[in-house]
Amino acid sequence: MKNLLLLSLLCTAVLSNAQKITLLDSISKEPVSFATISFGNGKGTFADGDGVFTLSRKRYPDVDSLTVSSIGYEDLKVATANVVDELYMNPSTAQMDAIVVLAKLEGKFKEEEIDAIVHDNYFDCWLPTVESEIAVKFERQDGRRTLIKTLQIPVVLEESQASKKGKLRAFSTMFRVQFYNVNGDGSPTRQSNYPAQTFVITQETDEIHELDVEELGIQIPENGIFAAIQVLGYTYPDGRLIDAKKYREIKTRRGMEKVSTTYRPLLPFTDEIDGKQTWVRRIFFNNKTWQLFDLTYNPNSKLVRSGHDNYGMGAVLKVYEPKD
Repeated sequence: MKNLLLLSLLCTAVLSNAQKITLLDSISKEPVSFATISFGNGKGTFADGDGVFTLSRKRYPDVDSLTVSSIGYEDLKVATANVVDELYMNPSTAQMDAIVVLAKLEGKFKEEEIDAIVHDNYFDCWLPTVESEIAVKFERQDGRRTLIKTLQIPVVLEESQASKKGKLRAFSTMFRVQFYNVNGDGSPTRQSNYPAQTFVITQETDEIHELDVEELGIQIPENGIFAAIQVLGYTYPDGRLIDAKKYREIKTRRGMEKVSTTYRPLLPFTDEIDGKQTWVRRIFFNNKTWQLFDLTYNPNSKLVRSGHDNYGMGAVLKVYEPKD
């Protein structure tokens, strides 16, 4: 906890002279929560739950423009010289036209569980950064109407992060789960109409975090649906997202290079799943293109080369009996 308080004080000092910007819906004037702000060249950040983010010229001296994106809204591109304290985002007409109201599933059902796969070897783990998003596909069970009740999020709390007293050092990290439809080639495509959900993991979280999403009413289409996990950053003790620099600069032989900050906990990848069901993308690079997590994504990946090429996210599903 002391570490989090110190981090929050440092952030306050750095941001004291920075510009705070609020993102608002152009029609409802409501905040646009957790929007993605890209500064180009692989850098970016997120708005908080109140739609607020900070633009620090000191922190990002080489940034001359930014792009704001959020589900259901048109991308907003602004020159930093013209940024005002309130920016308005226009709802996407294409997204609104695509909205389909699904009837609530009714009738007899049984619950089936897809077990999450977890281990404690942090060498076989994904290091979460804000630039990366990981998507896992879920299918209907026996072709029947299927609803996702709970997602099981496996995590690894590294023993190397323990204090001298043997207790894990305090941290509080916010993640976001989003849902994507399935493209013709099996990749994640445009975001589904189901809302995203944020959650926080701390050093006291179980190795499998149970995330209740039943109230979202997520019905799995005939060709499946992707659940994607993405880290947003560390939080203050009260759960608010800390607006901190998401990368650090390291001096190398080739000059200064920007390296994305990694966050705890780690995400265990597994070699126990047949086939390839995990897709990844870098949201500030390559036009946010999804790629299958295999050697074509990164031929030097130790995870892929060792066969740990899937994230073992699990779920509790409600599988409904066929209609009469």
